[in-house]
Amino acid sequence: MNKQFLMGNEAIGLAAIAAGVRFVSGYPGTPSTEILETIAKHNPGDIYVEWSVNEKAALEAAAGAAYAGARAMVTMKQVGLNVASDPLMSLAYIGVKGGMVIVVADDPGPISSQTEQDTRHFARFAKVPVFDPSSPEEAYDMVENAFALSEEYGTPVFLRPTTRVCHGCATIEEKAPLEKKEPEGFVKDPRWVIFPRLSLQRHGEIEAALPRMGEALSQSPYNRIEVTGKVEEERLRLGVASGGVSYEYTREALGDTGVRLLKVGTPHPFPEALALEFLDGLDEVLVIEELDPVIERELVYLCGKHHLNVHIRGKLTGDNQNAGENSVESVRRALIGFLDLPQPEGTVLELPSLPVRPPVLCAGCPHRASFYAVKQAMKGRKAVFSGDIGCYTLGNAAPLHMVDTCLCMGADVTIAQGLHRIEPDAVNFAFIGDSTFFASGMTGVVNAVYNQTDIVLIVLDNSTTAMTGQQPHPGTGRTMMGNISDKISIEKVLTAIGVSRVLTADPLNLKEAENAVREAAGVKGVSAVIFRSPCIAVTKPAAGFVVDKEKCIGCKKCIRELGCPAVVWQEGKAAIEPSLCYGCSICAQVCPCGAIEKMGGEAR
Repeated sequence: MNKQFLMGNEAIGLAAIAAGVRFVSGYPGTPSTEILETIAKHNPGDIYVEWSVNEKAALEAAAGAAYAGARAMVTMKQVGLNVASDPLMSLAYIGVKGGMVIVVADDPGPISSQTEQDTRHFARFAKVPVFDPSSPEEAYDMVENAFALSEEYGTPVFLRPTTRVCHGCATIEEKAPLEKKEPEGFVKDPRWVIFPRLSLQRHGEIEAALPRMGEALSQSPYNRIEVTGKVEEERLRLGVASGGVSYEYTREALGDTGVRLLKVGTPHPFPEALALEFLDGLDEVLVIEELDPVIERELVYLCGKHHLNVHIRGKLTGDNQNAGENSVESVRRALIGFLDLPQPEGTVLELPSLPVRPPVLCAGCPHRASFYAVKQAMKGRKAVFSGDIGCYTLGNAAPLHMVDTCLCMGADVTIAQGLHRIEPDAVNFAFIGDSTFFASGMTGVVNAVYNQTDIVLIVLDNSTTAMTGQQPHPGTGRTMMGNISDKISIEKVLTAIGVSRVLTADPLNLKEAENAVREAAGVKGVSAVIFRSPCIAVTKPAAGFVVDKEKCIGCKKCIRELGCPAVVWQEGKAAIEPSLCYGCSICAQVCPCGAIEKMGGEAR
């Protein structure tokens, strides 16, 4: 078969196509985004693909397809599973007819997330199986097995790749596509309607099925006992257990050191029979995993249940870090202490610390102008700025300091309401992006209008889902199937909800933007300003700007107040890096002496 060098997310997407998936939905979120995009790119023509408005909608739509007998896949990141948890918990009881795989990408670090939450807990909580790939190759292989398990037991199944599996690359040997069968279609049956009596019955059936699945998974190649080399006598009674990408780190760190190693690829239901075989004859086990002590707790439980005198070490005992990513180096340090290995020979290079580079809004980003306009309009007034998840979260950084709160998607609108009820003398702003408005903001606006709460909603409409890679959303007029649809108007939605004043302004026109904010802040009830200007990644740059050194007085206002990466300080004067300037003109509008001028010639 054909071999390709693929990113883990691409491997998962192509595996889903080969497995005969017919319906794919999701919501973009790093590190999961490329899975759905890969399926859309390589769609043979018989797969329906959509970016849903949020993860809850994605899961529910996929459930409908699975009810009709089609193989369905849903993609999201770990915090997105929180949004989808309501239908998930009930779906585990209702079950599915077609295979359903829910890909939830966890983000140890965290590298691009609010939390380090571990989806393996959610699998146990929801009573659904979870596959935990250790590499892109294994992720590719697990997809078909996850679909098969889902169909055999009539349950949704999790696939839990972590960031390094999602974004790591490997050579994948592609499988021949399975022969596709037409879905049977939806067959009316009382089982599809959840009632308390049915739930009680299904709960018992689920509890009975989980041990059978665990027994079957003990025979799976994803769960196995290995001996990594010749085991010296002093290590005969020591073992190491691992799973996910930490297994790869462990194998690399062990090298040819001989030790008994348990690999866990399906942490729930736990492969109990295999684990007991691994524990037989051991005195101590070191567990290496990300993020939480899931495998560790299972082994501790088994030792207690079967009265095994084996000391399980890991996060709970302080032998491993309990937050952040693992690495080959961190695993090697843990193994050296546990196996009493000699320190590596040779001089260890002390590398210099890397410079701190905090994330900033891009040069030319319209959000910078929006934040600045609100800040200027509110000078001298008590105001609180509630923010949201997206590029604009970076508005919290100096010198803007315009994001006072950020909890989760859509929470800006509702947190502003709570703040207002306690401090009614403050002007409470809620900043939200256009994609997030559709995903989870509208409910909060309805709540504010219904409860007659004074807040100012600022919609930062940059015509895309920027932070995750410019995906379309209901306001863009495009779908992942390549169709052109009617753009859903944010203005009309807000007006229909009952927002008392809805204004639209260009944030790159600072005077216009400030006036709109002042007007909205003077309105009782819920008012809104939609700042509409496209993301620099989806529009052609305008002609750049340059500093006239003769006019520049060195006041640093352009640097001190905007924080644009394109504006720098050189030889006592401001300067603009031409390769970064997108011609937004904000610095020219801020300059008190007219020293910043548009460059001659055509736009880049």
